[in-house]
Amino acid sequence: MFSLTHLHPMIVHFPIALVTIGFLAELLSVFIKKETFLPKISFTLLIVGMLTAIAAVLAGVFFTNEMSGEAGAVRSTHALFAVITLALLVVTSILKSLQYINGIVSNSTKIMAFIFYLLAIISVSITGFLGGSLVYNYMMPL
Repeated sequence: MFSLTHLHPMIVHFPIALVTIGFLAELLSVFIKKETFLPKISFTLLIVGMLTAIAAVLAGVFFTNEMSGEAGAVRSTHALFAVITLALLVVTSILKSLQYINGIVSNSTKIMAFIFYLLAIISVSITGFLGGSLVYNYMMPL
């Protein structure tokens, strides 16, 4: 039977996959400069990944059960990294939007966007690891 508590585990895989593939496209675009489609793919996946991350965070906040003890501490850290990931994705999206919509393509903006994207990948990986730890180590659904 479907329960609203199932929403978070169903949604979380989208931002992880979209942001990871988007960053890989961004990384490839650094090395393969003549391919103009890679930055566009990266930007599109970043925006969709950010939107799905918003949905995942909201589902986690509103539709998951409270936990106590060691599992509660891991859940708190998981939630903290989820918010950090979302903030990094929003900042990266703003920087990349300035590049593609307003035509601001200075090297410093590109470098800052790349660094924030990299930090978002690291943060989403930590968030996913902690979420998996909750499920597999504590045998508790998120």
